[in-house]
Amino acid sequence: MLAPALAASTEGFDPALFAELARLEADNFWFRARNRLLLWALARYAPACRRFLEVGCGTGYVLQGVAQRFPDWSLCGTEAHAEALPFAARRIPAATLLQMDARLSPFEAEFDAAGAFDVIEHIREDEAVLGELHRSLKADGLLFLTVPQHPLLWSEYDRRAHHERRYTAAELRQKLIRAGFEIIRMTSFVSLLLPLMLMSRLTHKPREDYDPLDELRLHPLPNRVFEWTLDVERLLIRAGLSWPMGGSLLAVARRSR
Repeated sequence: MLAPALAASTEGFDPALFAELARLEADNFWFRARNRLLLWALARYAPACRRFLEVGCGTGYVLQGVAQRFPDWSLCGTEAHAEALPFAARRIPAATLLQMDARLSPFEAEFDAAGAFDVIEHIREDEAVLGELHRSLKADGLLFLTVPQHPLLWSEYDRRAHHERRYTAAELRQKLIRAGFEIIRMTSFVSLLLPLMLMSRLTHKPREDYDPLDELRLHPLPNRVFEWTLDVERLLIRAGLSWPMGGSLLAVARRSR
């Protein structure tokens, strides 16, 4: 417990949602497809990694996938909200897990690679988090980052999910460079589903009982079709295509100074 004042805070996320999130994410198309994209990116760009840090690991869904794909890696996960960590501990018992404020890291040049997956949009001081990630990495260490894209898609979902912003590619690139990173690869994803996302966001009417996890509760058929669609996207990304637009952004960057 490195930041006990944040342990039960609702800053950035509602801790009451973690139990339901842990139940839903393993079957949801977006989490499943994103994990496959991230595991490909880690294997492609960080094959020599031995120590990996995930900041904002939540219930440990991504970190569990990393542990299964790279069993020889030493894993560390951090999370501001203490209620998420028991779920992560059950998923990856061999990982080191810390309750921590991402804006104040105890690490100094300790990791070969680090990730923050849909995390920094929850934090007002996102550039402070990028600076701490930079400090946590060894020389030439790699950062893997995903964020929601396109301010035009801002909606009730973003407000209830405690987002501070949605990013443009230019904004994310500039913030990474200012933090001392060199961009290796940047691509949108959830690109083929962008028209559906836009339609959903523009037609949705806010209501008091809105549940931000409702979007994860899909009928199995569209859930499977959407997953297959994102698998096609991933195959094209692997082949070298960088999508210019999409619901999310993936960035791979190297500590350059």
